[in-house]
Amino acid sequence: MRSSRLRFFLDWLPWLVLAAVVCIPALRVPVVGTLQRGLLATGIMRPTLPETSPAAPAQPTTATGAVPYPDVPLLTLDGRPTNLRALRGKVVFLNLWATWCPPCVAELPSIQALAARVDTQRVAFALVSLDRQPRRAQVFARRQGLTLPIYFPAAPLPAPFETDAIPATFVVTPDGRVDFRHEGMADYDSPKVKSYLEGLAQP
Repeated sequence: MRSSRLRFFLDWLPWLVLAAVVCIPALRVPVVGTLQRGLLATGIMRPTLPETSPAAPAQPTTATGAVPYPDVPLLTLDGRPTNLRALRGKVVFLNLWATWCPPCVAELPSIQALAARVDTQRVAFALVSLDRQPRRAQVFARRQGLTLPIYFPAAPLPAPFETDAIPATFVVTPDGRVDFRHEGMADYDSPKVKSYLEGLAQP
């Protein structure tokens, strides 16, 4: 009898989850995000990293041919103004995300895990939230145990950070060149990504 009840429950479980997601909007992000996190755990969604370091497209150059460091005004989680330029000299892993975006929620743990394995004296992480209410990002970060710096745009994002899709991830070299750009979720916690970031950080 118990076995038949269990089988009945398991048969209906996917439909119950689907109904909950459709009928209770608050459950959509955590449920879909968890399912997508399981997909990332399979390792089939690794980012394609550049083999070399080509100059990023659409970046202006100075008269000497150098790429000026991107001017990206930001606000910290507690509302203080800062700028991406404050991280000049480090490799910067910049991720655009939002609490209402299930793929963003799904990939954040892999970014947190990656940050724990690299030298943060040479590689900086910047999670730039596109939430309209900073409080939501603050509460989300606390509940999820995120310890990486969270920022908010203080002005429209300049090229080459403009995008129509999130999550979007950019890697900026110490001199300000965008070396990597990826739109869509990915699993960043891998030895290959770690090696790539540390390679860019070499003097």
